[in-house]
Formats: sequence, C-alpha cells, structure tokens
Amino acid sequence: MLTHTLTVVSALLAAVFMAIGIVVRQRATMDVPPEAGVSPVMLQTLVRRPLWWAGTSSAVIGYGFQALALTHGSLILVQPLLVSALLFALPLSARLAHRRVSASEWTWAVLLTLALTVFVLLARTEPGEYSVPTSTLTVLCVVTTILVAALVALAVRTSGVPRAVLLAVAVGALFGVMAVLTKVVMHSATHRGAGSVLTSPELYLLILVAVIGTVLQQSAFHAGALQTSVPTMLVLEPVVAVVLGAVLLSEDMSVSGLDALALVGAALVMQAATIALGRGEGAYEDGLEAAGVKPMS
Repeated sequence: MLTHTLTVVSALLAAVFMAIGIVVRQRATMDVPPEAGVSPVMLQTLVRRPLWWAGTSSAVIGYGFQALALTHGSLILVQPLLVSALLFALPLSARLAHRRVSASEWTWAVLLTLALTVFVLLARTEPGEYSVPTSTLTVLCVVTTILVAALVALAVRTSGVPRAVLLAVAVGALFGVMAVLTKVVMHSATHRGAGSVLTSPELYLLILVAVIGTVLQQSAFHAGALQTSVPTMLVLEPVVAVVLGAVLLSEDMSVSGLDALALVGAALVMQAATIALGRGEGAYEDGLEAAGVKPMS
C-alpha cells in the first residue's frame, strides 16, 4: 500500500512539473517566426531565453518524478496519471495570463479530478517482465524513428492545425516509447545497480529518444492550434506506453467485473476532460498570438 501511494504521489508531482513546463515553454515560442517552427533557428532563439530554460528545467524535474514513479509502479498505473498535467496547468496558465478560469474549465477540471480518484483507488496491476532483450528495444526504436521521420516530413510541408497534429502524434509516440525505456532502465538500476546502467544500451536509447522528443515537442508548441497539439500528446503518450507495456513487458491489470467497467469509464472521462481543457487553453493561447502578445523573456 505504501509503495502504491508513493508511486501515485510521484506521478502526480511529475504531472505538476510537466504542467509548469508546458505552460512556460508555450509562452516562450509565441513570437518565433512561423517559418522557423521546425528548424535549428527556433532552438537557437529559445536557448537565449531564460523563460525557456525555466520551462525546460521544470520539464526535466517532472521527468525525474516520472522515473521515480516507474521505479516501483507499472506503466498501466503511472502513465494515465500524467494526463492530470492539464489540471495543474489550468490555474497556472490563467494566473500568468491575468484571466479567470471559466465555469466550463472548472467543470472539466472537477470531472478529471474525480476520474483520477477512481482510477487511483481501483487500479491494481500485476508486475511485468522488465528484462527485455536489447535487440527488441532497438527494433522498437528503429520502427518508431521511421514513423516519426515520416510524420515530420509531412509536417514540414504543412502549417497550422495539420502541422500541430502531425508533430503531436510524433511526440506522443516518442514519449510513449520513452516511458517504456524508462521503466526498463529503472528496473535495471534497482535490481542490478546504478553502475550497470551506465554500460547498458537501453540508457543511450532512452537519451536519444528523449532529445528527439523534446525538440519535436517544442516545435509542436510553436506550430499553432495548441488546443490540438497538447491534448494529442497527453492522450497518445499513455496509450502508446500502456499498449507497449502489455505487449513487450507483459503488464496486466488485476481487476474484473464492475471495477473493470469503472476503470474504463474513468479512463474515458480522463481523456475527454484532457481534450476539453487543452482546447480551452489552446484557444486562449491562439488569441494571444493573434493579438501579437509577446512572451516574458
């Protein structure tokens, strides 16, 4: 029970810091020219901004809590909890923008909170097999890279909503794979020692996926239509991670009957609330961009 509680608390802390990173880094990209959206120019611009570094630091801390949660918790439990990032982003974004949270946003926030509570109370998972052959993980990364490269190739030929969706799908897939690699690496560190991880290929596959995912995430933030990109990322990441956790790591959930139905219902409400909150925040961000409001630097 204590381990379950610590896992949940760590996952929620990860969501808090992820939310801060999302809000801050969104604002850091507002005045970057559209033509620089998927290019080194954008990164060269952002690395000179303290605001961007603050958002990135928060995202890194959030990932640290995610890794801590995955040390003892399953992907099936941890990853869906991360959609609560938008729940924490809502009041923070409103405060930074000097606006009020709408009644609709509060309604969805309450629904998301209730769904998360049901999920945490009922979700009980069976441990999986976390000693995965390096060759299997390498094939997974290669296939993911090919998929992401195709999505990015399409994204650079479009703009606005299509670009945001394509990049968000790529980011969601990468971060889902990243969660699987994190689980494998943390299991290895716990059972074989931290020193052994430094010589394992899994760690360097994880670093590569993390870097590519972070760069593309920043491009997705900049692509416009944030009400599409952010929810797409947050919804797709746990879906990819949970599916891969079941297929590659043999994770399973030990619930049945009415509890299983309640869990499915809670998961659906979490996804719907995440999309609704993301659209509300994204619409406001787009309004700022249209008005020519520049971010803090």
